[in-house]
Amino acid sequence: MYTFDSRVRYSETDEEGRLTVTGIINYMQDCSTFHSEDVGVGVGYLGEHRRIWLLSSWQIVIDRYPRLGERLTVGTWHNDFKGIYGYRNFVLRDLGGNDCVRAASVWFLYDLEKEQPIRVTSADTDPYGEPEPRLDLGKAPRKIPVPEHLEAVEPVVVARHHLDTNHHVNNAQYVEIAREAVPAGITIREIRADYKKAALLGDVIVPRVACGEDKCYTVVLGSETGEIYAVVWLRAEA
Repeated sequence: MYTFDSRVRYSETDEEGRLTVTGIINYMQDCSTFHSEDVGVGVGYLGEHRRIWLLSSWQIVIDRYPRLGERLTVGTWHNDFKGIYGYRNFVLRDLGGNDCVRAASVWFLYDLEKEQPIRVTSADTDPYGEPEPRLDLGKAPRKIPVPEHLEAVEPVVVARHHLDTNHHVNNAQYVEIAREAVPAGITIREIRADYKKAALLGDVIVPRVACGEDKCYTVVLGSETGEIYAVVWLRAEA
């Protein structure tokens, strides 16, 4: 497992002094980026080879929200590569060795010249070493079911602060937009995100929300013409 140590900063906390959902996802994205950089296949390497890894889906289970000033170890490891896909797990662990957050993710390798996904080869995977066992996060459908009845809420215009180095809306920002679309005051315990299409600067994202059983919310983030950028499922604390 690749790790880095951190401490929850004031700028990463919410009104109750807890690490935000966006902060949690940013820690995990940073960890996988540091891992790639440190084994020599990071952003610069991929740019030279005209390739990028794009996130296809998340499953994130939040057992406990770390608090302001708390020291954490953020860890990641890969557990499989198959076809165009790479599979990676994450943990946020406290000083007592307890997992506060556990996550599984699916990525795919994309050729910028051909503008299409490409098969993963040993040259792409060897720098990461041998795969490690996969976390058991319970059963989850590969695709998030979309309810028939959804209620549209306030649209969001993509601004520069939503973008990352790929000039797309960052993965964490979709989840944040979905979180803002559900009722305030809930505590989110599980997140699933299925990414469909990259939103760009100036695009209008229309969140459409459905509330299901057991305080579970499905948020479809789509364009004004109906294209879907991402589907996000949120399970709130009972």
